[in-house]
Amino acid sequence: MKIIKFLVFLISLQIAAQQGGMWIPSLLNGMNEQEMENLGSHLSAQDIYDVNNSSLKDAIAHFNGGCTSEVISSNGLILTNHHCGFSQIQSHSSLENDYLKNGFWAMSLNEELPNEGLYVEFIKRIDDVTAQALNGVVDTMTEIEKQAAIDKNIYTLRKSAIKESWQEIKVKPFFKGNQYFLFITERFEDIRLVGAPPTSIGKFGSDTDNWVWPRHTGDFSIFRIYADKNNKPTTYSKDNVPYQPAHHLPVSLDGVEEGDFTMVFGFPGRTNEYLPAIAIEQITQKINPSNIAIRNAALKIIDDYMKNDDQIRIQYASKQARIANSWKRWIGENLGIEKSDAIQKKRDFEAIFAAEVKKQGIENEYGSILSDFDKLYTDFESIAIKRSNFSEVFNTNNELMKILLKVYQMELKGAKSKESFENARANVVESFNTFYKNYNATVDRKVYEATMPLFTTNVDESIYDKTGFTSLETATKLLNGNSKQVVKKLSKDVAYQYAKPFFDEYYKTIGPKYNQLKTEIAAVQKKYMKALMQVMPDKRYYPDANSTLRITYGQVKGYAPRDAVYYTPVTYLDGVVEKYIPDDYEFDVPEKLLDLYREKDYGNYADTNGKLPVCFIGTNHTTGGNSGSPAIDADGNLVGLNFDRVWEGTMSDMNYDPDICRNIMVDVRYVLFIIDKYAGASHLIDEMTLVHPKAKSKDETNSNLELQTN
Repeated sequence: MKIIKFLVFLISLQIAAQQGGMWIPSLLNGMNEQEMENLGSHLSAQDIYDVNNSSLKDAIAHFNGGCTSEVISSNGLILTNHHCGFSQIQSHSSLENDYLKNGFWAMSLNEELPNEGLYVEFIKRIDDVTAQALNGVVDTMTEIEKQAAIDKNIYTLRKSAIKESWQEIKVKPFFKGNQYFLFITERFEDIRLVGAPPTSIGKFGSDTDNWVWPRHTGDFSIFRIYADKNNKPTTYSKDNVPYQPAHHLPVSLDGVEEGDFTMVFGFPGRTNEYLPAIAIEQITQKINPSNIAIRNAALKIIDDYMKNDDQIRIQYASKQARIANSWKRWIGENLGIEKSDAIQKKRDFEAIFAAEVKKQGIENEYGSILSDFDKLYTDFESIAIKRSNFSEVFNTNNELMKILLKVYQMELKGAKSKESFENARANVVESFNTFYKNYNATVDRKVYEATMPLFTTNVDESIYDKTGFTSLETATKLLNGNSKQVVKKLSKDVAYQYAKPFFDEYYKTIGPKYNQLKTEIAAVQKKYMKALMQVMPDKRYYPDANSTLRITYGQVKGYAPRDAVYYTPVTYLDGVVEKYIPDDYEFDVPEKLLDLYREKDYGNYADTNGKLPVCFIGTNHTTGGNSGSPAIDADGNLVGLNFDRVWEGTMSDMNYDPDICRNIMVDVRYVLFIIDKYAGASHLIDEMTLVHPKAKSKDETNSNLELQTN
């Protein structure tokens, strides 16, 4: 009986450890460490985060502020997703050197390509500074007064923090502003492209497979960090040398199987796990559907042109991927929220919360929170939809409107002073070269005609014939002269005058009203977060993602998306061949990859079943920003590269459900296979530290058994 109770206890611990969560790596001692151990981890909290000694954190870098990368060699080699390095790969591509179509592999350091503006950032130290940040902040203050006091405190913290001259400081709020942490960072700005598979591998399945399992995408690219001769951060110079990291991840050749421990370490962007039911309902039933419709209209146009013109395909590859990514995620998010009955579950939880508030006799302090949410979100709905749709039409999908919005912002700044105008104009003109390099007025006009009617009935289809903003030359001429001359020329440009009333409405009405209500909602959300932790102290609370370093742990595990269907957790190259459609932009496969498959020439990278693994899934709680994050095994070795979530699980930004939320990872053995057998870049493999942790574990187990027998 005692054994049965103990087993039940262990199972309950394991289930609790898979509840999701994006944990702060400096605070893992105790329950997190125990949960990881229950899931199979052999790592201590100090192995993961240590200020005084090298640890796993020293191999994890924020990639260009939006993705994650990891150091995989002692010479600064870093791995991230293909889609994270996509814009850099695209910028180096041309019809003559089509790295998107053919891939790119630097066979020596001299062939590695520099990337202007690209950076990676490491976290050197994390400090809890809540007391200092909230010093002097009291409930009787207005929200504006509270924020002013916090900003002043943070300024003092930044000035007094102990750091090296080349390091930087960030202070970030957690738990909706109830806690603050200070981060000491190091930013490296000489990052060079080393390798990338062709899009037919790195983006295999494209939009059809995006957010979908089973997945067969080799979503990786390779860069290298360069430093000065003292191994310190610096900008690009031909004299820079490969960075020598404090730690790099060993790479496991043993692969994964169902039940294996996995930890994803990275920089998740944004989550909202503590939203009230009314907010989730508004997002999924009102805002998402309208945005989906706008992007759907734009994608139909762009996709048709990309399929029929290689030049347009190169120009629009990155833009199309960006538009399609959120479009499909929103669809999956809605499906997941409905499937998991998340809104009703939130309402049920809120009823329990309200009952506890009443039971504890603190209704005066927290009793109005839920009714405040109801009123605020009711007032917020129309303005939130309008603002979101404005962003979609004028700042995401239609490029002419996007550049006109920048010009409008320049005009606003120009009204302040001559200096403000000159600075703003310089920034806009500087952006023209990149913008028009990848601009096609014919495509954009069709996008405008398809999307603008979804925002307004006032659609003028002639503006593309009467504007100077459809080419670099004429757009530059429009901005020549002093501020008065430029404004006069703009007053005669038909497209600018058409768009300007929409911009005026946004800046004078939509934006201010949205910000006002958002501030009021944020104040209630902060209060709600504080109340939850006070009223229900026994529940586990992890802070929402905010682009700071986090770990999430779980296991390799399949799932059942619907009745009588179970998805196993690993896919193989066989599946790539099964999906193969010659000359199809989503499912074409390079002939060399097919040859390697036919010959079963997998090198040392095949699974124990003789097949070549491609991807696997786990219960790790991830979001945008975790793209490129390493999947780390029980011993701290790299086993995969996070790049996606299953479609039904994209709702995890608002509602993590361990039954259906799964993250998708490229198996690192597929990455090694592509580098070695497909690209012939074995010199990169030689840089890495390859290990067999399972073989070692098996040897140790056998030794222990022998000792016990003897």
